[in-house]
Amino acid sequence: MSAPLSDEPPRRYPQTLGGAVYLGVVAMAAIGIAIIVAGPWRTGVSWIGAGLLVAALARSILSEHGAGMLRVRRRWSDVVTLLVVGVALIVLAVIVPDQPA
Repeated sequence: MSAPLSDEPPRRYPQTLGGAVYLGVVAMAAIGIAIIVAGPWRTGVSWIGAGLLVAALARSILSEHGAGMLRVRRRWSDVVTLLVVGVALIVLAVIVPDQPA
């Protein structure tokens, strides 16, 4: 049985700026889902899309190490994917016609 390397408790905060941005994006998505559940779905979907655009911007600016959990694949494939989905959600929230209740 080996002894632990240190007696310090594990860190409970992101180790990189990208990790902090990731948590912010998750928070924006959670806010968006809460807004959707409350009723105004266009606003909620726009919040989710905006969160993805923030993630795309952060992924394009941060270094490979600094991107943290935003890093999934190559930088530009991550950026393009986040941009396309973020813009698509915002565009759909704007152009989908109102449905009769």
